[in-house]
Amino acid sequence: MHFRIFIIGSLKQLFKGPKIYWAWITLLLSLITLGVVSYIGQVNNGLIVTSMRDQVSWGFYIGNFTFMVGIAAAAIMLVIPAYVYNWKPIKEIVILGELLAISAIVMCILFILVDMGHPERFWHMIPFIGWLQLSRSILAWDSVVLIFYLILNSVIAFHILYRAFNIKEYNKKYVIPLVLLSVPAGVAIHTVTAFLYNGMASRPFWNSAILAPKFIASAFCSGPAIMLILFQILRKTTKLQIKDEALWTLAELMAYTMFFNLFLTGAEIFKEFYSNTEHFVYTQYLYFGVEGHNTIVPFGWLAIAFDIIAFVLFLVPKTRKNFITLNIGAVLIYLGVYIEKGIGLIIPGFTPDTLGEIYEYFPSRSEIFITMGIFSFGFLLYTVLLKVAVPIILGEFNYKISEKKN
Repeated sequence: MHFRIFIIGSLKQLFKGPKIYWAWITLLLSLITLGVVSYIGQVNNGLIVTSMRDQVSWGFYIGNFTFMVGIAAAAIMLVIPAYVYNWKPIKEIVILGELLAISAIVMCILFILVDMGHPERFWHMIPFIGWLQLSRSILAWDSVVLIFYLILNSVIAFHILYRAFNIKEYNKKYVIPLVLLSVPAGVAIHTVTAFLYNGMASRPFWNSAILAPKFIASAFCSGPAIMLILFQILRKTTKLQIKDEALWTLAELMAYTMFFNLFLTGAEIFKEFYSNTEHFVYTQYLYFGVEGHNTIVPFGWLAIAFDIIAFVLFLVPKTRKNFITLNIGAVLIYLGVYIEKGIGLIIPGFTPDTLGEIYEYFPSRSEIFITMGIFSFGFLLYTVLLKVAVPIILGEFNYKISEKKN
């Protein structure tokens, strides 16, 4: 009986809100429509409408997929202080991180879908349904860990919210083990994604043992960066009491992971420059260009500059606890890692190709519109989840209140 009230009440929550809420929903739906129209054109005409070619067969979609896996994995940055150290200010907002992870994983799946030349074959990648070649395909393992992480976070979030709807504490006997399991699961999804790249011996730019830890370090920077912004927005637009201490602790944890990310970047750059083998050409293409081909050079240097500036802002307590510089640092680290995992990772890995040919890839208009549509869908999903979760957290939506209204 309560479950039926929960479902109906949740649907009613989605249709209540101020004008700014409906303006936001309208904007997202418009961008999703633009993305769908562009995707229909891609399906009808093939991947030729993208800028991807034989020389560069992964592009904007896979770059965004890689980045969003990091955003999803970063939810464990809240889990560790909340449940391992039982720190109350973080524990109060950990559910918001779980919901962000769910939205991010859905976006990851959509990016894989639109990158496929035959989207009707997507079912082959679904565990227990498709024909997964686990013995031969790292991508098959990636689909398994992503689906597992999605189910894990969905179960945790639903249990906590449904118990709160019934005005009950969540069952620690079941939730704590699942939450702790999400820590290695979060690490696993980005580790397996890194293995997709460094397992390719024919792509020297990716064939590095430090790629997996670098992925984890950058994820623990970019994920919390977007959380810092979102939590501040939620604090201003809802009645949620998100304490400053929670934001500052998250920022302090980011400073440590940002140092590690910069250290790994520096170690990789040193190896390429100092050894100066024939494989140096890929790093050279990213930072200096090759034979006059330098389209992505500004992006390579921007990523490093953004990361360093953000690291300094988060390292110094005075700037870390000033919301102006905190937000500047969060935006810079988000953009820095976004460039690093997109343009700075994918394109140099393919340029020059295995035959030495240089094809300068840059996303087409169709790729940009489809990507905007996927991001908009992810934000819409997160908005919908928050529209139900926030009233439950605040005690404004539970079965007693719902029964009185009915």
